[in-house]
Amino acid sequence: MKNFVPKGIIPAMVTPIDEKGRINESALRKLTNHLIDGGVHGLFPVGSQGEFFSLTFEQKKEAIRIVVDETRGRVPVYAGTGAVTTREAIETTQMAQDWGVSAVSVITPYFLVPSQKELIAHYTAIAKACPDLPILLYSNPDRTQVPFPTSTVLELAAVDNIVGVKDSSGDMSMTGEYIRLTRGMNFHVLMGRDTLIYAALCYGAAGSICATANVDPRVPVEIYEAFIAGDHKRALDAQYRLAPLRVAFGLGTFPVVVKEALNMIGIEAGPAILPVGPMTPENREKLRKVIADMGMLKK
Repeated sequence: MKNFVPKGIIPAMVTPIDEKGRINESALRKLTNHLIDGGVHGLFPVGSQGEFFSLTFEQKKEAIRIVVDETRGRVPVYAGTGAVTTREAIETTQMAQDWGVSAVSVITPYFLVPSQKELIAHYTAIAKACPDLPILLYSNPDRTQVPFPTSTVLELAAVDNIVGVKDSSGDMSMTGEYIRLTRGMNFHVLMGRDTLIYAALCYGAAGSICATANVDPRVPVEIYEAFIAGDHKRALDAQYRLAPLRVAFGLGTFPVVVKEALNMIGIEAGPAILPVGPMTPENREKLRKVIADMGMLKK
């Protein structure tokens, strides 16, 4: 496997749908270009923000195909290919590889809670099934209830094509240990909690997979680019500007808030997939103010 280094700001893309629940191809292509024009360093379709858990296998295939096609090699495409069973995760990962993605991110199983031995076997099987494809682990214990201790990550980091982890735990002590213990290995930690991008970069993270980047990718990109340039003040100021949008995620049921924000700025993300409903009118107005303060509403 060629050496692949996941880095920079990689938006966890929304999956736009129309009123009949079909993928809105034109909106997904528009979103792809909106993000690339905003300076992102990669794209991540069919992740948690992309409602992978609500998409059929064919819809996942369609979304990945569209993003890879529209990207035209301008940035790497990382696809979300996690599933409850090892069999389905392998099938989804192989499908994404066939469409030409650069890497995949595989969330832990959810609903069931595998032992750490079973979790290691799960990821090892996926890696062996696609030995030439870079694979990112994905830890999100708040959603999955599956812990991802440092001992497990360290063991999986030794697998040749497991090249990193997206850490959405929100636990900087855990993130820091992932980074410290894998120093010198071909393994890279990406922050998955948008309010902690700057903090994670300071500790040695390689970048961030972040949902807020859908709306105004320039802000998280500024955090990363300013940090790399050594301008810590500008990086921290950008982090402060981004925080209100991430905090606003609590105004609706995940993942509807980013979809409604995109609708506000003219990208037809559509509704969230049922049973997730729309935001209340009162909370929609609160979100509109956050978006206006970011300068993203057209006058």
